[in-house]
Amino acid sequence: MTTLILGTVLALAALAFVLFPLFRDSSRAEPVFASEPPEETGAARAVAALREVEFDRETGKLSDADYTSLKATYTREALAAMRAEDAASGGVSDDEVEAMIHAYRAAARACETCGPRPEPDAAYCSTCGRFLAGACARCGAAVTEAGARYCPGCGTRLAA
Repeated sequence: MTTLILGTVLALAALAFVLFPLFRDSSRAEPVFASEPPEETGAARAVAALREVEFDRETGKLSDADYTSLKATYTREALAAMRAEDAASGGVSDDEVEAMIHAYRAAARACETCGPRPEPDAAYCSTCGRFLAGACARCGAAVTEAGARYCPGCGTRLAA
C-alpha cells in the first residue's frame, strides 16, 4: 500500500513539473532572447540575395537564364542601396568605386573558360579544374605552366 501511495505522489509531482510552464503567468516570463538581432540594411539584404542566387546556381536549382536575370536585378538593387548608404554617410564617390572594382578585377585570377575566380589564392579553377595562370611577384612575368616552381623570367622560387 505504501508503494502505491509513493508512486502516486511521484506521478503527481512529475505531472505538476511538466505542466507548470503551461499554467504560469506569461506576462512575468523572461523573454527567450534578451536582444533583438540587428536590423539588416538594404545593401546587406541585396548582397545576401546575390549570395543565395550564386549558391542556387552552383547547386543546380537555377537555370542560366534565371541566374542572369536575377543576378542583374539583385546587383542593381545592391549598388543602389550601397550608393544611398554611402551618400548618407559621406562615403566614397562613384569614380573611387569604379577604381576599386578595376583594381580587384586586375588582381583576381581568372580562368580562360569560367572567368574571374572568387578564391584569391587558387591555383586551379574550382569549376572546371584548369590551371590558373599567374604572375611572378618579383618581376611580374607570366607563369602559365602548371606546377612551375620557379619564375621563367627571373628564376625566383614561386610560392607553392
